[in-house]
Amino acid sequence: MKNKENCLGEVIESSLSSWKGQCWDWDEVPSFGSVVSTESHDREIFGLVYAIETGSLDPSRTPFAYQKTEQELLAEQPQIFEFLKTTFSCLTLGYKEKEKIHHVLAPKPPKIHSFIGLLNKEASKEFFAKQSYLQLIFGHESLLGNIDELLLALISHARNQEILDEDALAELIQNLSLLTGNDYRRLKLFLQRVEAL
Repeated sequence: MKNKENCLGEVIESSLSSWKGQCWDWDEVPSFGSVVSTESHDREIFGLVYAIETGSLDPSRTPFAYQKTEQELLAEQPQIFEFLKTTFSCLTLGYKEKEKIHHVLAPKPPKIHSFIGLLNKEASKEFFAKQSYLQLIFGHESLLGNIDELLLALISHARNQEILDEDALAELIQNLSLLTGNDYRRLKLFLQRVEAL
């Protein structure tokens, strides 16, 4: 079971291909394009954060524009922050079982209320060692919307953690070329944006 101290929320909706988490603190959120994990059914399931939403816990109360800074609101009306919740949606990118990572859907979806945490550098390095997770991303293009934005965010996180060197990036680009049907224009524009990172 995941150690609660290293986690930021728990699963509130679940299916084989995607799951939704709710943050314990509305303002402590995993980043778009980051990889998180949850432990369930004696395996660790990995998910790519592809959507984040913040809103009201109570459907009868909606956030209102007060024309005040967050600091002013915290001083004058701290209770309004108690009614906020943040949820994030994750695409399943694989699972780890018996010390081996599989970049396929897990046999069962994560259990509701399983804790969700960010991957540490060592776990990230192990996860990103092979790039077969890219097929799962491209297999869910209709769910994800703009895959290029998501991939740029994923690459940025991996680079920031220093787990994606030049060779791994070149292999990733080669795999992207295959998955996009060698779409030269798309790949050229994508590479220009990767270089800007």
